[in-house]
Amino acid sequence: MSEADRIDLHAAALALDGGSGGAVRDKPDAKVDVFADLGSPVSPLQACASVAMSTSSSSGSVKSLAPSNARAMALAGGRSHSGGLVVESTPPWLPGHRRCGSGPPIFSGGSSGRGGGDHGGGSTVRSKMTNALPTGNICPSGRVLAAVAAPPLRHSRPDVLGSGTGNYGHGSIMRGGGMAPARTSIDSSSFIGHAPRSPVNFPAASTGSSSCGSLQEVTRVGNECYKKGKLAEALHHYNRAVVLCPESAACRRIRAAALIGLGRLADALRDSEEAIRLDPANGRAHDRLAGLCLRLGMISKARRHFTQAGHLHHSDPSEWEKLQEVEVHQGRSIDARKMGDWKSALREVDAAIAAGADSSQLLLAIRSEALLRLHKLEEADSTLASLLKLDNVFLSLMAAKLSGMLAESYVCIVQAQVDMALGRFDAAVEAAENARLIDPGNAEVGMILNNVKLVAKARAQGNGLFKATKFSDASIAYSEGLKYDPSNPVLYCNRAACWGKLERWEKVVDDCNEALRIQPNYTKALLRRASSYSKLERWADCVRDYEVLRKELPADREVAEALFHAQVALKTTRGEDVSNMKFGGEVEMVTSVEQLRAAIGTPGVSIVFFMSTMNQQCTQITPSVDSLCSECPSLNFLKVNVEDSPVVAKAENVRIVPTFKIYKDGVRMKEMICPSLHVLRYSVRHYAVSSS
Repeated sequence: MSEADRIDLHAAALALDGGSGGAVRDKPDAKVDVFADLGSPVSPLQACASVAMSTSSSSGSVKSLAPSNARAMALAGGRSHSGGLVVESTPPWLPGHRRCGSGPPIFSGGSSGRGGGDHGGGSTVRSKMTNALPTGNICPSGRVLAAVAAPPLRHSRPDVLGSGTGNYGHGSIMRGGGMAPARTSIDSSSFIGHAPRSPVNFPAASTGSSSCGSLQEVTRVGNECYKKGKLAEALHHYNRAVVLCPESAACRRIRAAALIGLGRLADALRDSEEAIRLDPANGRAHDRLAGLCLRLGMISKARRHFTQAGHLHHSDPSEWEKLQEVEVHQGRSIDARKMGDWKSALREVDAAIAAGADSSQLLLAIRSEALLRLHKLEEADSTLASLLKLDNVFLSLMAAKLSGMLAESYVCIVQAQVDMALGRFDAAVEAAENARLIDPGNAEVGMILNNVKLVAKARAQGNGLFKATKFSDASIAYSEGLKYDPSNPVLYCNRAACWGKLERWEKVVDDCNEALRIQPNYTKALLRRASSYSKLERWADCVRDYEVLRKELPADREVAEALFHAQVALKTTRGEDVSNMKFGGEVEMVTSVEQLRAAIGTPGVSIVFFMSTMNQQCTQITPSVDSLCSECPSLNFLKVNVEDSPVVAKAENVRIVPTFKIYKDGVRMKEMICPSLHVLRYSVRHYAVSSS
């Protein structure tokens, strides 16, 4: 938290404790004694006496008050934080006050100044000429027996003592002459001439702490959490600060900082706007709101608040530069989109985001559409997911249009197109319908909605016909859908499935090629093309596709077996010996030099693992060797226990375990002593590919 924020929070605390809010400004004073000289129960006060009365209803004890303390209390505005009622010395010209009964004297008078109450639960009344109540005896019934007209007051209503909320001596004086039950605290809003406070929960009077102290403590703890990066905890304390002082612009502004750190930009935006409403001249609030608007891509609003901050001497020149840079790149991206230059659109959007507009839904939507047109569907989908995490309230604040579409409608259209490309047809229809609801008069939105519905309908019809084994009719249905969306990989792949059932393998390959051109890592299309290559006996292409699939689906045994058979077929067409090739076998144990020479001399690649059961590293890596044997069925895995077969280890000059040797067609290609698992896997897979 900046020093300026801390200064503003201190000012907010002062405002909470006094000033225009009508609350106490001073810090709690020491408890004071009551009635230095009681005098006669019915005699007037001495001219120089200052007295205070305890509000405790349970004891009628009184204590003496030193003149210096009484004078200090009078200068402080006649307020006591100990819960008592303090009255200034009675001028010699003011008639005395009397009491009736054995209790302490009860003095009449109106609240003075703007600080009519305190947080300690007490009440403050000053006897002044302009606020004096009639003199006379006050009886136990609470009635005033004699009255003398007082000078006119500023208020239309006559001042009275309390409103049933203050405790005066042995009871409270209420309107109507009744006696209220004794209470230990009062609300200054009950005093005439004071505006009621905001609904804030202050600490109880028994704690002896003021709201100012509470606010300062809460914000101090919040600031410490913020500095430590504990934003959620900081936000909790800032929430309490806002409850304590809801009219403080500084409290709203610092809470906005925590919300920004937590990624809750919509809430931060609301707090920043509220801070400016509470204090239009708060330059830092304008600056924070401008920065938020910049991140959200609200260029006009960001410029307006940067200007306000600049007038108040809080504008950062670097922020102006960011704003201008974002505006330029955003404009260029929109122009590139209109021309269908998707590479330029993507480049300009990325530049605008890097310049500061990282949470602009409009820019993210353009980026997602550009990636979709460039056949980068996964990136388009991830960008769309980031966009949808943001609060849609931002879109409704944008006035920008793209091709005549409202920004909010445009986002829905992009979402519909990405969903349709990835086979989420129902979600695509819903998003397009939402766009139509937002922008019902836009012709482009209507056309896209119609196309999305037709494509979804064609896909549903094709699926139904495929399940009914009407493969030819199903292919026609999918072809109908491609008329409205020629770049839909799902429809191409579904139609390829129909061709496969009709054993038209060349057409399968063609449709899978189209699907993979649009979505290069489309696994289902890759599987169908690899299978078709095997039917066409295009073994090199078949092995290539299955090797890609093997990396993507390492645990799929069917893919591993298909790859093995394709590798065997490819070697056979090349005239290589495949008699020693096996699929899914275990690592073969070698116990003699002759057995080892025969194994590594066969065509293909052999991996020899020299190990010891007493060696911990060998024990740890053995399961990985078994896994590699399963993953690479075309390779020949051998294992030599150097403890049981020391002659073999000596013949191969192996002195350290684990040691791995890779042979190809009887020739040693590589030797690895105590390799890491990563190095071992890389080397084995490298030779597995080279052997095919």
